[in-house]
Amino acid sequence: MMFRRVVLASALVLIAASAAAQTPPATRVRGEITGYSDRVLSVTAREGDKLTIKLADGFGVIGVTKADIADIKPNSFVGIAALKGGDGKWVALEVLVFPESARGSGEGHYPWDLQPQSTMTNGTVATVTEAAHGRVLKVAYKGAEQPIEITVPPSAPIVTFAAGSPDLLKPGNHMFASVTKGPGGDLSAARVLVGIGGLVPPM
Repeated sequence: MMFRRVVLASALVLIAASAAAQTPPATRVRGEITGYSDRVLSVTAREGDKLTIKLADGFGVIGVTKADIADIKPNSFVGIAALKGGDGKWVALEVLVFPESARGSGEGHYPWDLQPQSTMTNGTVATVTEAAHGRVLKVAYKGAEQPIEITVPPSAPIVTFAAGSPDLLKPGNHMFASVTKGPGGDLSAARVLVGIGGLVPPM
């Protein structure tokens, strides 16, 4: 039960700031862990910056592990980072298959910072169809007049959440976190997502 609550909280951390129009954008950190001690996490961000993140009391660590395209079925709740192709159609950069306990987290379609001009769509899969360049998902979400159509190419990583612990906070592992910046520029976080088995969290 505790893990279910932590997973749901982590899912909300991933997207809540972006989902609320009145809330300033979250600062997201993606990078490689270089050290951890006494709730202080050292990270080399993907941009090359050396960062220190203070973890909150009772912080959570959630594992991110590989999933399979077969795990995406009608009624799955997913989070998809995507870009528009030259033909104006959406192409997935990655797919997160949420556990059932996190259904509804950050539901919607909004800007995302994985790549320039990328978006995040969190919603329920209405249909899955085969296509020449992957599978096409129609994803329904609150506020949409009709489902959005997104092609998932074979190259797009597909992941889900797994049990995690502070033991994952070791040098060489890759992480993702939404952080709060204090008045003095200090960074803090309540949750950290960490790739398992060398996985780089793709979101």
